Amino acid sequence: MTQQSALKQDGKIIVHVDPDIADLIPGFLENRHKDIKTMGEALAQGDFDAIRLLGHSMKGAGGSYGFDAITDIGKSLEQAAIAKNFAEIQSLVKELSAYLDRVEVVYE
Repeated sequence: MTQQSALKQDGKIIVHVDPDIADLIPGFLENRHKDIKTMGEALAQGDFDAIRLLGHSMKGAGGSYGFDAITDIGKSLEQAAIAKNFAEIQSLVKELSAYLDRVEVVYE
């Protein structure tokens, strides 16, 4: 599975995903939305370990589903949580949210 992202004029990010895993993608993306909420709550509580674990999970799973940007964000979240960098985590959570709002999946 390879990802080819392209930005359309309407601001959408196109991600090409293997049709063999099409039935898994909606759940995968919904779980990332849940991760945003969980990380917001963890950040409010100063639970950097929970954020580190979620980032690590995203780092591992993103590319497997064809979402290399999620892998990159996950890796950065993991590193920011280890450093207990509150502002960087906030920024990355916003980046993930914006990405999920703009991503459009094309199965091919």
